[in-house]
Amino acid sequence: MVTEHAEATGPSTAQVLVASNRGPVTYTLGEDGTLDAKRGGGGLVSGLSAVDDKLWVCAALGDGDREAVRRGVGEPGVRMLDIDPEVHADAYNGIANSVLWFVHHLLYQTPVEPVFDTEFRRQWAAYETYNRAFAEALAQEAGPGAAVLVQDYHLALVPGMLRALRPDLRIGHFSHTPWAPVDYFRLLPDDIAEQLLRGILGADRAAFLTRRWADAFIGCCTEILGGTGRTRIGVHGLGADADFLRRRAHEADVDERMAALREQVGENRKTIVRVDRTELSKNIVRGLHAYRTLLETRPEWRERVVHIAFAYPSRQDLAVYRDYTAAVQSLATEINGEYGTESWTPVVLHVKDDFARSLAAYRLADVALVNPIRDGMNLVAKEVPVVSDHGCALVLSREAGAYEELGEDAIVVNPYDVTGTAEALHEALTMSGDERSGRTKRLAEAATALPPQRWFLDQLEALRQE
Repeated sequence: MVTEHAEATGPSTAQVLVASNRGPVTYTLGEDGTLDAKRGGGGLVSGLSAVDDKLWVCAALGDGDREAVRRGVGEPGVRMLDIDPEVHADAYNGIANSVLWFVHHLLYQTPVEPVFDTEFRRQWAAYETYNRAFAEALAQEAGPGAAVLVQDYHLALVPGMLRALRPDLRIGHFSHTPWAPVDYFRLLPDDIAEQLLRGILGADRAAFLTRRWADAFIGCCTEILGGTGRTRIGVHGLGADADFLRRRAHEADVDERMAALREQVGENRKTIVRVDRTELSKNIVRGLHAYRTLLETRPEWRERVVHIAFAYPSRQDLAVYRDYTAAVQSLATEINGEYGTESWTPVVLHVKDDFARSLAAYRLADVALVNPIRDGMNLVAKEVPVVSDHGCALVLSREAGAYEELGEDAIVVNPYDVTGTAEALHEALTMSGDERSGRTKRLAEAATALPPQRWFLDQLEALRQE
């Protein structure tokens, strides 16, 4: 329900606060001036449902959000910050997504990038301003001794800023991305690298999705600062929400999408499924090259397998992402032109986001291809085994955080090795039904070991300890 914001009548008393760039609700402004609220999803939204009395501090991301803030419209338990759009653009696109994301996912072409010039310094100042707005809002809203959980690389400076404003608070920071190894992290200017680390170390506790990413952070702190100081380091591997996924995957709209996909695939054909955003780190182009190599080197699979590839556009306001999305579409068209027949389309590509269709593909998958260059976790790798109707072989990059939990029952690949990935696809397609069923069962058990609500409560409990 959309309600008017209540005016503050006294000191704030919120005892659990969460801060993230994106909040649990977004607003769309209609032509007639009405505001439509849409609830978001994802692990953080699911996890926070475990806590009744909480405040979520987030940014207004679009015109609808900003208009909602100006009108005083909102949802209980959510405070949306109307930060100057140019500041947000510089902080979010200029620094968070074009620098920090690239560093932690090892995406730079280092002979020519990065270039940390005066424009970078201007954008960095916006990133500081953006983080300060969150720190000040949290300081204003938090009750005495409250627990504050700050999310991700967008807000890496918030813990240190908030600590200076409110030393009484229990502050946690959680990184949903990988953390760069020290040699790569030191691509950043020395003062910026130190500022980022000290920002996170303003927290009582810094947590990560895997031990590998936590150790990388500790390594950076040790090399650059001499250690992590009083900040405790934790690991919480976010799992899939099995109950929700299994229930949602059998609703009528998913059945409709399954029927449509079956028609596109054709009779008696196996499926290789991938579901990703067209994010550079997801490695979709090499995945398509691997599939083409499979068809080249294993001609027996022609007409007998279809690659269902969902590549949902991401960050299209950045040219490099638009170009990557175009490259994915172009390569899929090439493969279909080279190998397709009147009755067989080798690649079924969809670029319009459709959650019901994604679940339908999960259920249909004989093979799931998850081959990121680098990924904090990758929930697709965890969701497919949970939803699969008849068992699914998982081809998984060793550079995905999910590898730490799922690697034993997956077919593991080097994400840069196209021929190796093609061979892994062949192995997955020829896996016996009994082996595939057994692996799927074990994968699903591992994937759901720490569902979102437990994941969040574990962090909250650990933060409050001492």
